[in-house]
Amino acid sequence: MKLTAGKKLILILLLTLVASYISLPKRIPVNIHLGPVNFERIFEKPTIGKDHELVLGLDLAGGSHLVFEVDTTDISKEKKDTALTSLRNVIERRVNLFGVSEPNVQTSSFEDKDRIIVELPGVKDTEEAKSIIGKTAQLVFAELSEEEGGGLIPTQLTGAYLKDANVVFDRNVGKPAVSIEFTSEGATLFADITKRNINKPLAIVLDGEPVSAPIVQDQIVGGSAQITGEFTQEQAKNLAIQLNAGALPLNIELIEERTVGATLGGESVERSIKAGLVGLLMVLLFMILAYGKLGFYADLALVVFGVVTLALYKLIPIVLTLPGIAGFLLSVGMAVDSNILIFERFKEEKKKRDYANALEISFGRAWDSIRDANIATLVTAFILANPLDLPFLHTSGPVRGFAITLALGIGISLFTGIVVSRNLLRVFVREGKENKEKEGKK
Repeated sequence: MKLTAGKKLILILLLTLVASYISLPKRIPVNIHLGPVNFERIFEKPTIGKDHELVLGLDLAGGSHLVFEVDTTDISKEKKDTALTSLRNVIERRVNLFGVSEPNVQTSSFEDKDRIIVELPGVKDTEEAKSIIGKTAQLVFAELSEEEGGGLIPTQLTGAYLKDANVVFDRNVGKPAVSIEFTSEGATLFADITKRNINKPLAIVLDGEPVSAPIVQDQIVGGSAQITGEFTQEQAKNLAIQLNAGALPLNIELIEERTVGATLGGESVERSIKAGLVGLLMVLLFMILAYGKLGFYADLALVVFGVVTLALYKLIPIVLTLPGIAGFLLSVGMAVDSNILIFERFKEEKKKRDYANALEISFGRAWDSIRDANIATLVTAFILANPLDLPFLHTSGPVRGFAITLALGIGISLFTGIVVSRNLLRVFVREGKENKEKEGKK
């Protein structure tokens, strides 16, 4: 069923209302002082499901910046990358358990020095965080207690006896599994443990938390085994990384600690909001002065762009940093680019044909230029975001934040610039023009 422009406009209005509700802050202060009238109250937005709020990065929310140096002298070059990845994942898991939202944990290698950089937004007292992060990954195999309550009893088999863990595919069912290999001493311990736990679960515990509990089918000798189950390939890979984290207990030392004050973040947010509002008003004014009624409807589409963008920042969520705000402000200016191309084309087309056809042809013929310009910017944003973690490209969190907000802004601007603007003009401009022409003919 083909939707008319009016029905599409109703759907756009509903989308805008939902996005506006999500974009509203949780608490809305209202202060009115008019002569004898003094009204001060804070209204709380009723929440439906999850309470979505903006997630601010370290530079805006304040927090801590920690740098740990990793001792990799006893690790071969072939295993060093895997060891660092395992260590980073363990630290990220620990920080998340500590309750830090959206931590930034990354590895850095320069001049034979390997480091883990940890950024904790909103954390001011870092002593507990440092004690949690600074521990070496502890992997242990545990038996299920036969007493009532069924607790876990740690065995002598720890990650120190684990040689390697890799993702394989079960020959019988073709599903992903995890292959583990022990040292000679670990193989002896593993054989004894599996012998007394046949048809029972054997828990694999990392940092006190069970990561898997496979059922022992038979005594396993030789030091090699497979952990099977309903794994996806990604789940099997993550389990292997967690096991290797315990198998490669790297020593880490805190070498740098910085605290970013929240006042700096508060000032930055305030100035950025002011700059954004000034820039937005200038763009809105320019469009009306340059294109009149057409510019007014383009401005309405730009308001929809802002509301939908903010709602998506909260829903995904996007960790908002100062570079991320810069990416948003840049996308605001780019959001009207498509309308400018269309309106300039419209000036030429309306000289040759009637108003309605000129408008439709302008959207169609301007699309090629709009598409090519935005694809070029999206490619640049993809390179800056570096989602594949290519070593020769930048891996900085703020740079990636800029790229993500820019790419998201471009995607939404294509929707508002083409879909929203087009249907607004179809309903309010083209149909109004057609009605006037009909009345003139009568």
